[in-house]
Amino acid sequence: MCKILPRLKEIADNEGITIGALERSIGASKGVISRAINNGTDIQSKWLQAVVEKYPHYSTQWLLSGEGDMVINNKKASEASYSNSNSGIPLIPVEAMAGYLSGEVSVLDSDCDRLNIPGLKADFVIPVSGDSMEPNYHSGDYVACQNVTINDIFFQWGKVYVIDTNQGVLLKKVKKASDPANILLVSENPDYDPITMPRENVYHIALVKGLVRII
Repeated sequence: MCKILPRLKEIADNEGITIGALERSIGASKGVISRAINNGTDIQSKWLQAVVEKYPHYSTQWLLSGEGDMVINNKKASEASYSNSNSGIPLIPVEAMAGYLSGEVSVLDSDCDRLNIPGLKADFVIPVSGDSMEPNYHSGDYVACQNVTINDIFFQWGKVYVIDTNQGVLLKKVKKASDPANILLVSENPDYDPITMPRENVYHIALVKGLVRII
């Protein structure tokens, strides 16, 4: 089952409404969410955006990743909605990822498409390519990322990062290696072996804060 669906049920329960009422409140047809819950399938990203717009007091970061508090206060919800409605998060094309991470941008923010998800705090959004992170990240998904300062890398072991390395830009789970001079880059797909990466070959990093899937 899509990991977001149980959190949609939590929102409905917290609001004291049924899933059907939640569907109606966001303008979705009857069964759009309930069928997905029953069948363990995904829903279109537009319905997730409709939920966060209709219920801005729920944390988008919590909805997408399960991290943080479920409910944010009204002031924070208002500020997040205003900020994203006016600017949004830049959607960076694949070919510009390494340059964007390093600050040597080959594409300007003003030229980027924008992803408007109120409450989601991220520096940029990038598309996922390939199947190395299946089944949690599909090719064509988008990950929302937060830049991490390279001068003082502190990895949250077991978290997923976008990493600019001498082997290119990678989306991997980072784990501690036996040698502290290295890190271990792990794919979700068991067909891919872990990569031992010297820390000196890591140029820039960003922590994945959320996932957007377009059906």
